Amino acid sequence: MTLEPVIGLEIHVQLSTRTKMFCGCELSFGEEPNTRTCPVCLGMPGTLPTANAQAIHYGLMMGMALGSEIAPRSIFHRKNYFYPDLAKGYQISQYDIPLCSGGRLGDVRLHRIHLEEDAAKLVHVGQSGRIHGSDASIVDYNRGGTPLAEIVTEPDLHSAEQAREWLTLLRETLRQLGVSDVNMEEGSLRCDANISVRPAGTSELGTKTELKNMNSFRFLEKGINAEIERQTALIEAGETVVQETLHFDPVSGGLSPLRSKEEAHDYRYFPEPDLVPVAPTEEMLAAARAALPELPAARAERYEREWSLPADTARLFAYEPAWGDYFERVEGEPRTVANWVTELRARADSPAAVESAALTKLVALVEARTVTAGNARVVLDRLVADGGDPAEIVEREDLGAMGDSGELAGIIARVIEDNADVVERIRGGNTKAMGALVGPIMRETKGKADGGEVNRLIREQLGL
Repeated sequence: MTLEPVIGLEIHVQLSTRTKMFCGCELSFGEEPNTRTCPVCLGMPGTLPTANAQAIHYGLMMGMALGSEIAPRSIFHRKNYFYPDLAKGYQISQYDIPLCSGGRLGDVRLHRIHLEEDAAKLVHVGQSGRIHGSDASIVDYNRGGTPLAEIVTEPDLHSAEQAREWLTLLRETLRQLGVSDVNMEEGSLRCDANISVRPAGTSELGTKTELKNMNSFRFLEKGINAEIERQTALIEAGETVVQETLHFDPVSGGLSPLRSKEEAHDYRYFPEPDLVPVAPTEEMLAAARAALPELPAARAERYEREWSLPADTARLFAYEPAWGDYFERVEGEPRTVANWVTELRARADSPAAVESAALTKLVALVEARTVTAGNARVVLDRLVADGGDPAEIVEREDLGAMGDSGELAGIIARVIEDNADVVERIRGGNTKAMGALVGPIMRETKGKADGGEVNRLIREQLGL
């Protein structure tokens, strides 16, 4: 029996607001523990929360960008559970009426986007320094109350690689929206994965498990693959999968249970009595709509449609907008320009290394066959190092293409005469051996011969 993985993701995104979700404490990272707190985020009796307007604005932007339906009226709930990282004994979140419902990014449907507050940070200390086997746990409440958007997908993913690729697209989309720095290393983007397996070709979902808080794309992919292998082995052995929450150890590659998987009723949700409903006005919706940039998926599709760029190149420029903006400023045949922008990216950390006007001139020299592609790369190196005008560099360093085909034909004839053994292999059908002739020719011409013309003249002189 062939088994098919079914994967859904729950992504927690820390929003880049100035203050926390329900109080005026400023957000921080890496500061002294418990220095960014107040009676509200510490859950002191008698305190009242107030919803962060900027967080709601960011939530509306995300919903619009991802094609979600914006609720005309959504409410906050209390999600009740006892844990040391939750000072109040409950988390303020959204339950049955989230801010955004539905939507899609690429081939993956979204179930919902809702707003909530983050929990505090637990630090486990002891000889091992790991969660299991630590001697004590201490709590830093600086993170408690940080605005979060939770994005929940439908179970539309079917491999760890697909999950990683989709999360990469989501991260870049959120970064370009400006709603979060989506830094996984600092915890501003965290991902849980719900995983099950089922017989291929069936529609019924199997028993799912949840992998919690995977904080890098590599760990996400490894963790999902490990859990797919574990569930597959259980089913093939005639055993059952138990619904539970698991921890993946990226060092050992092992999985260990944390707790049984909770259901909604375990949290005893009820409406938050201290907060009014969120009812977006036309002005709020217009402001969110006006703040939307062109998103990576749309930009990549435009590059493929309008300029016939390969999918990988289109994605590269869409995911790295500084390079995409630079590509659009350089003039010339789009695919040729894209190749040279990619060449520049391999040599420089930023497009600012070479002015777009200078690269436009270099592309024009290549297209006019004033300089060969090989020597154009030399010019590009000079531009990155010292700047300047491409045409002046070509002239100063004698990098211009050979204009006399008779001179080139003579060089080729000499190289053919000096390499009789290579010629014999070529005439015997080994056309790959032609590279052994091209190399010496290009060296003798100092890279000034056009590669296509060299190959044409070799074939002509060999009668091929």
